Amino acid sequence: MGEGTVPVLMKDDGTPYKTAILIPTINNADELDIVLGRLGKQTYPHFELVISDSKSRDHTREVCERHGATWIEDPSRNRADACNFALSQMDHDLVLFTDDDTVPPLDWVAKLVRWFDNPEVGAVGGPNFAPDDDPFGAKCADVAFCTKFMTAGTRYGAQPKGELVPITHNPGVNCAHRMANLREVGFFEEGCIGAEDVVLDAKIQRAGHKLFIDPSNVMPHRRRRPFKPYMKQMRNYGYTRMVANKRWPEIATWSHTAIGFFPALVALALSAMLFGGLTGGAAADLWFKLDGDWTASRVAFHIPLGLVSAYIAICWLGAAIGTSPHRSVGTVFLAPLFVFLAQWAYGQGVIKAWREIRRTGGRAGEGNQIDDRIRTA
Repeated sequence: MGEGTVPVLMKDDGTPYKTAILIPTINNADELDIVLGRLGKQTYPHFELVISDSKSRDHTREVCERHGATWIEDPSRNRADACNFALSQMDHDLVLFTDDDTVPPLDWVAKLVRWFDNPEVGAVGGPNFAPDDDPFGAKCADVAFCTKFMTAGTRYGAQPKGELVPITHNPGVNCAHRMANLREVGFFEEGCIGAEDVVLDAKIQRAGHKLFIDPSNVMPHRRRRPFKPYMKQMRNYGYTRMVANKRWPEIATWSHTAIGFFPALVALALSAMLFGGLTGGAAADLWFKLDGDWTASRVAFHIPLGLVSAYIAICWLGAAIGTSPHRSVGTVFLAPLFVFLAQWAYGQGVIKAWREIRRTGGRAGEGNQIDDRIRTA
C-alpha cells in the first residue's frame, strides 16, 4: 500500500518497520471510500490498511476490498473494543490511527513514521482541522474548537512551536504508537464508550513512555454541522470525559468540572437580568455610566450584561488569534454563538455524567459507544 516516493524507515537490525493504519468504522462507507483512496496514494510505501468494522449494514466491506484493505468484522459495541479486536490480531511494529471521516494528506504516513527513528518517541500525533470542502457551519465549529481561550482545553488545533514537542495527549484521529507499548498497557481500556484515546495516552505515559506532537502534520477531519449534530457531539464529549475522569483521575483538569456549572450560571444570569429588567434596572438613564445608585435591580441587570459582553469579546478575540485555518470575518463573528453552544452542551454532558457516577460509581462509562452514529453492533 502506498506509492513509495520516500524511503522506508528501518530498524536497527536493518529490517523495515512493519506498519499498519487502523481505522474503526461503522455504517460510513462513502466517507471511508475517500479516506482509503487517499491512503492508497501515500508517499510512504509498505504499510497495511486494517479496517475494524462493527457490523456495518452498508457497503463498507466492498469499499475495503476495492482498496485492498484488510477487513475485520468486529463484534463489539464501542470504538475501544473495536480497536482492541483488531490489534489483538495484528503483528506490526507501528500502528497509525485515524477516523473514517478524514481527508489524509498524501504525506501523512511518512510524516508520522519518520519520528520513530528516535527511541524516545513512544507515540506521535498532530493537529486536526476541518477540511476545506466542509460547509460553512462546520468551519464555524472548527473555529470554535480552536479558539485561544474559551475552548483551549481541546487538542484539535494544538500547534505548539517546534518540530517535535512533548505533549500529554494526541487525538485518536491523527496519531501513531509503537505496538510494543500498546501491548504493554493492554491496548485500549476495555468497554470504554468515549475518550478512549485520552485514557490510552494516560496508560502509555503511566508505563513510562513519552508522547509527542508534530505541529506540521495536520489531518483534515470533518466537523459536525450545526446545530443538532454539533451539540450532540459536544454533549457526548462532556459525558464521556467526566466518566473517564472518574476512573482515571490523572487525566482530569479543573476545566472539565467547571464547565458542568456553566448551564446553571447561564440560567442564573438570565434570571437576574429578567428580574432587573422588570424592576427598573434597565432604565435608559442607567446605561453606559457608573455614577448613581447601584440598586439591586440595577446590579441584577447590568452586572450579568457586562459579563455577557466580556464573554462575547473574549470569544471574538480567542477566535481571531486561534489556530483554525478557517478564520474569516463570518466564522469569527459567529464564534461566540458556537462557543456558547459547545459549552452549554458539554456542560449538560458533564451533569449527566455526575448523575450516573452517583448511581454506578466506577462502572460509569462502559457499554455502547456514545456518538451520533447509527450503531448496529
